[in-house]
Amino acid sequence: MSTRKHTALPKAQILIEALPWLTRHHGKIVVIKFGGNAMVDEELKAAFAQDVVFLRHAGLKPVVVHGGGPQISAALDKHGIVSEFKAGLRVTTEDAMDVVRMVLAGQVQRELVGLLNQHGPLAVGLTGEDAHTMTATRHTPEIDGEPVDIGRVGEITGIDTGALEALLADGRIPVVSSIARSADDGHVYNVNADTAAAAIAAALGAETLMVLTDVEGLYEDWPNSDEVISRLTASQLEKLLPDLSSGMVPKMEGCLHAVRNGVTTARVIDGRVQHSILLEIFTDEGIGTMVVPDEPGGDAQ
Repeated sequence: MSTRKHTALPKAQILIEALPWLTRHHGKIVVIKFGGNAMVDEELKAAFAQDVVFLRHAGLKPVVVHGGGPQISAALDKHGIVSEFKAGLRVTTEDAMDVVRMVLAGQVQRELVGLLNQHGPLAVGLTGEDAHTMTATRHTPEIDGEPVDIGRVGEITGIDTGALEALLADGRIPVVSSIARSADDGHVYNVNADTAAAAIAAALGAETLMVLTDVEGLYEDWPNSDEVISRLTASQLEKLLPDLSSGMVPKMEGCLHAVRNGVTTARVIDGRVQHSILLEIFTDEGIGTMVVPDEPGGDAQ
């Protein structure tokens, strides 16, 4: 009996430590951008699904948004289509777009929905095309001041949260693939998943945006130091943006967009750590980097 008491006590203490967070987040929407290693490592994928289902059962309303860079590259190779990047974005020809859509909606999303639904009839997959969830227009980046055509890459012009809100009200977990249809030309566009997650979080008035990455967070002074900045304001982040590595830019721009548009906190967390989502939401030792809005009336430092 005494041994049982002894082993159960730490578990109870862990659960009690989560109580203030459970109270604070109850009924709140949390948008999670699924990506990086967590997408390709089987154990991390399973742990991610457990975390999301745990959030749902703990009274939160999770929404998952995903891209699929590695899977898209592999499928394009298989179809003999060369992957080309310009201005940090995948050049997406019409042929490539067919493959992107097939991989995101038919492979990555299906697998994620399947993992979540091992725990009950919870997840429903949709793409930005469904119920006009995301509308986009053709994105033309500039390189050295010149506009560059990168094909079917979209810039979000609108979010309709109707379908997402209906699913959340029904206790479901929406899983959204980051492709959108254009109102201008009717074509389907590939949209950066970090940007999509941020736009959806803002449109839903989410409490939190969480972006899974393959790094510990935003580094203080990379590569000279591996100290992670644990918390910074929107204005502080804006100053750092020009110096960030190209992969981090859409993630941090997404965080900035979210907190400037009503999301309470945006976090970049290490998706290589099992159960990193639970560690971030329910413990004192949050991991990763948290971005918060500027203090109202405070001087933006």
